[in-house]
Amino acid sequence: MKATFTLLPGDGIGTEVIAEARKLLAAIATRFNHDFTLKEALIGGAAIDASGDPLPPETIALCERADAVLLGAVGGPKWSDPNAPVRPEQGLLKLRATLGVYANLRPVAPHPVAAKHAPIKAELLQGVDLLFVRELTGGAYFGEKGRERDGQVAFDVSRYSVAEVERVTRRAAQLARGRRSKITHVDKANVLETSRLWRSVVTRVLGEEFPDIEFEHVLVDAMTMYLLHRPASFDVILTENLFGDILTDEASVLAGSMGLLPSASIGDGKAGLYEPIHGSAPDIAGKGIANPYATLLSVALALRHSLGLEDEARVVEAAVSQALDAGVLTHDLTAEGAVSTSQAGDYVAAKVRDAG
Repeated sequence: MKATFTLLPGDGIGTEVIAEARKLLAAIATRFNHDFTLKEALIGGAAIDASGDPLPPETIALCERADAVLLGAVGGPKWSDPNAPVRPEQGLLKLRATLGVYANLRPVAPHPVAAKHAPIKAELLQGVDLLFVRELTGGAYFGEKGRERDGQVAFDVSRYSVAEVERVTRRAAQLARGRRSKITHVDKANVLETSRLWRSVVTRVLGEEFPDIEFEHVLVDAMTMYLLHRPASFDVILTENLFGDILTDEASVLAGSMGLLPSASIGDGKAGLYEPIHGSAPDIAGKGIANPYATLLSVALALRHSLGLEDEARVVEAAVSQALDAGVLTHDLTAEGAVSTSQAGDYVAAKVRDAG
């Protein structure tokens, strides 16, 4: 197969983990006889430094022509001035909107080795296999923003349309059918009008179009507790943009480290945006100790969702699992005997090349 990947290292440890994605893609191409073209572009703070734009036109063009986009991370203290006219995160938000990737998928299935490092009782992690489906291009992150009364009042408008809720609900239901056919919709319908819209639309779509799917509605404040007290009782978790951002970061503690959780952002086309859920981690950038596994698992999601290469995706996931089983652990997972970012990436790439 011929395919083009656009790589967006971004800022901080993004450059380090995307370097390991390059190794992995080369290993996959060799092992399975694929022809992958890799093109790199700027986003975030690095793009601001180079051009003043967190998402330059040339980056957009490369992303729109790619079969899949792999992102490292954006942001850092250098660009954190709240009064700055542009910020790195604006580039990421614009890219999501430009690509039309309205559904963010974040799987959480703790590996036994990594689960030992989770601050959760081991028995609570038994059988945990979650898939978050977060709406990604609406809500407060994309609504009107501003300041009034000489800066003394600020506002962020959260807006959702019926069509936006319908499409992400259908995507969640399609994914649930391939799992345990259960959806937990998370909202704040006792207070927010947008949540009341979500609840009515989710109820209608699932009831009329997916009668085989079991579903429930849970308030977001309760869900923050349930995720830590009974995480194994959930399957697919569907929610809006802001709640999804917060809940998926909370769920990272179930996996033992943010460095183990990938994500896929997909829309109605085949192209998607794939990235680890962690940030740019400026405190460890340049030290060679970042965990690349979330990025490598994001490559697996790209192979599965954008290229339809299920066998290749499973080989990558198995290789990361083998690395954890073998104790190839980065600094976030062990205090002694930690491997470097490149050593972890080398191990996984070698396992992929040697896969029988």
